[in-house]
Amino acid sequence: MRIGIDISQIVHEGTGVGTYVRSIVRELLLIDQKNVYVLFGASLRKLSRFTKFYNEVRVINPRVRLVTAPIPPTILEFVWNRLHVMPVEWLIGQVDVFWSSDWAHPPLRGAKGVTTIHDVSFLRYPETFAKTILDVQKRRLARVKRECKAVFCDSEATKRDVVQLLGFENTKLHVVYPGFQEH
Repeated sequence: MRIGIDISQIVHEGTGVGTYVRSIVRELLLIDQKNVYVLFGASLRKLSRFTKFYNEVRVINPRVRLVTAPIPPTILEFVWNRLHVMPVEWLIGQVDVFWSSDWAHPPLRGAKGVTTIHDVSFLRYPETFAKTILDVQKRRLARVKRECKAVFCDSEATKRDVVQLLGFENTKLHVVYPGFQEH
């Protein structure tokens, strides 16, 4: 199987989502030597961070490749979340599964979609978020609800919130707790 993963969030070093993506990709590559992984990273100025990460993980698993695009995340958000055009396969080739980031959900030509919802605090406390973030998340999650075959939630509480506040089917939601790193 060919599995595509959006690693765009790793350019934000030190953030929770960036750390989450880095960690889950490393662990997947350690435990799964059978499938082929296509890591996709989009950033205008930080493409070298993808190459650095790729050089670290390809030692773990040689069945991984990297595809980068010099596209700012705001452009991908517009193209993927607003217009919902340009399937990710046009950039990375055919994949069986594509795991999207927490920011942009691309159209998929043939792949089954998977994403992660870390929390829905933007719905619980909308007054604490910029309108642009609220709009992005609402657009993205409307598409995710219709199109993704599976959604990872960081906790049982997030899973309950996603069912109650967004009306997702419980059967497509899976709790995948973030890991930890020993220092």
